[in-house]
Amino acid sequence: MTLSCDVAIIGAGTAGMAAYRAARVHTDKVLLIEAAHYGTTCARVGCMPSKLLIAAAEAAESVREAHRFGVQAEAPRIDGRAVMQRVRSERDRFVGFVLETINGWPEATRLFGRARFTGLGTLDVEGQQIKARTVVIATGSRPFVPAGWRERLGARLIVNDDVFDWVDLPKSLAVVGAGVIGLELALALHKLGVRVRLFARGNRVGPLTDPELQPLAQKLFAEDVPLTLNAADMNPVLDGDEVVIGGERFEALLCTAGRQANLDHLGLETLNLPRDDQGHPVIDRHTSQWGGMPVFIAGDVTNDRPLLHEASDAGRIAGDNAARWPDVHHRPRRAPLAIVFSEPQIAIAGASHAELVATGREFDIGRVSFADQGRSRVMLVNRGGLHVYAERGTGRLLGAEMIGPAAEHLGHLLAWSVQRGDTVQQMLDCPFYHPVVEEGLRTALRQLHSDLHLPAPPIEDCMDCDTEAEVGG
Repeated sequence: MTLSCDVAIIGAGTAGMAAYRAARVHTDKVLLIEAAHYGTTCARVGCMPSKLLIAAAEAAESVREAHRFGVQAEAPRIDGRAVMQRVRSERDRFVGFVLETINGWPEATRLFGRARFTGLGTLDVEGQQIKARTVVIATGSRPFVPAGWRERLGARLIVNDDVFDWVDLPKSLAVVGAGVIGLELALALHKLGVRVRLFARGNRVGPLTDPELQPLAQKLFAEDVPLTLNAADMNPVLDGDEVVIGGERFEALLCTAGRQANLDHLGLETLNLPRDDQGHPVIDRHTSQWGGMPVFIAGDVTNDRPLLHEASDAGRIAGDNAARWPDVHHRPRRAPLAIVFSEPQIAIAGASHAELVATGREFDIGRVSFADQGRSRVMLVNRGGLHVYAERGTGRLLGAEMIGPAAEHLGHLLAWSVQRGDTVQQMLDCPFYHPVVEEGLRTALRQLHSDLHLPAPPIEDCMDCDTEAEVGG
C-alpha cells in the first residue's frame, strides 16, 4: 500500500519541526518522517546541555576569582557527579518539552523509519512506499571523525553527543578542534577541574575573521586553557587505557573537528541535484529550494549557518514553499548573528570582516579595547576588543566582530542595527546608559564616525554626550 501526501519532511529536528508547522498552514496532508529519535540537536546534545555545563564552570570560576574583589573563599570543590546530574536532568527536561510538542501532533502525520528516495517524489521508508508532491530534507548533521581514529581509539574517542551522558567528569581530556563546540567545552571542563588541552588543526581559535581580533583571541584563550595551534599532523594512539596525543596522556579524546551533513543513504543519486565543489547542496537560501525541483532542504544539512535560529527560519521557508509549490515565494532572511559562549565571549553580527573583504565592499573600522572600559574593569572582565564595520560614503553599519564581555547582548544590538540599516550616526543618537559595557560600543562608533569623515550633526541635534569620559571610564 502506498501512502500519499502533499509534503513529506525527512527529519524531525529544528528545521523539520518548523517545516511541518509551516506546511500545515496550507495542507493537512503532511508527513513527518524520523529515523532516529524525535527532538532537536539543540535540546539533546547542543545549545542547552552545553550551556548547563558552562553555567557550572562559571559558578566554579566565580568562587575561584572572588579574592580579586577582596572576598576570601576556599577553593571550590567540584562534585563531578552532581554537575553531570544537573546537566542530564535539565537536558532531559528540555528534550521533554520538544517531545511533548511532536507527540501532540496527529499520529497520522508522523512516521518512524529511515527514508530513501526511489525517484522524484517517491520514498521508501522501511518498506513503506510514500508518494509526495514535494519533499523537505531536514536530516541535520553529525560530528566528523577523521578516518581511522574510531577504530584506533575505540571507546576512548568521544564526540560532543557523548559528553552530556557522562555520569561523572573525567580527570583529563584532549579536545581536538578549536571551533565553537571545542572551544566552549574545553574552557568549561578546564574550569571544572579537568586537565584539558585544546588542539587546533590550524592557527585559528573560534570563528573570528578580523586580522586583529583573531590573534587577540588566540592570546586570551591561551591564557585560560592549554592550547596547541597548527596541530595538523595529529596521530592519536591508544596506550593501555589512555590516549596519547602530542606527547601527553589523557583519559579520552573529544573530537570536535567539524560536522558533516546527513545526506548519505538518502538515495539522492536518483535525483541528480546540483552540488558545489565540496559536495554541498546548491540552494536558494531565500526559497530553500534545491535545484529548481520539488525538493526543499533546510537546517544543518545545508552547511549554511548551522545555528538553531537559522535552521528554524530555513525550515519555515522550506515548509511554506513546499506546500505552495510550484508557487514558490522568495523570503527575506534575518541579519547574521553568531555567538560563542566562551570566556570571554565571541560575537559576529552582520557581515564578518572576511565576508566584507571578499565582496570588495569599501568600509572603515571602529575599534575599542575593553582593557580600560569602565564597567568591564569594575567587574574584572576587562579583556578583549570590538570592531564595527561601516560602509564608506553612507556610514551604514555592515557588521561587527568582537571578543569580550557581554558579547551575547552586544551582538544582538549590533545585528538589529544591521538589519534595520542604521547608520553610525543613528546608532550614536540612541541612548547609552552609564556605567554599562555598551559604552564600549559607543567608543568604537565615535571613532568610526570620525574615520568615515561624515558631517557632524548640529550641536543642538547631537544627543551623544561625553558621560563616560567625564567620569574617567
